[in-house]
Amino acid sequence: MEIDCQAEESISYTFDEDSVGLCDVKDMRLEAEAVVNDVLFAVVEMHVSQSLSNALDMAYINVETRERNRYCLELTEAGLRVVGYAFDQVEENLSTQYHETVYSLLDTLSPGYREAFGNALLQRLETLKQNGL
Repeated sequence: MEIDCQAEESISYTFDEDSVGLCDVKDMRLEAEAVVNDVLFAVVEMHVSQSLSNALDMAYINVETRERNRYCLELTEAGLRVVGYAFDQVEENLSTQYHETVYSLLDTLSPGYREAFGNALLQRLETLKQNGL
């Protein structure tokens, strides 16, 4: 039996009749690109790592905060966490907290992010107010 998953990128799995399909598997590479696009406005630099191995279940993102601190982030189903303190660097023995969202993680790492996010929100609200919404 073949099961097709409908997502941004189609993934097919083949199972025998007694198997359970895995259509809810997220492609972390696509998720990582979405994360970058969501918060790029509030950091100096952010991109999916081209040097580290990204896979269906894990992706790495490099970010430089407004304070000029660089981090390598790991994105998995468990969330996001810091795995290194330089681009494309994974420190194997580093034990850091997982965050459910990129917003939560950046909020703890960067006061500059917090300020930029707040300013963007205020501008958006002001635009809505001017448009009578």
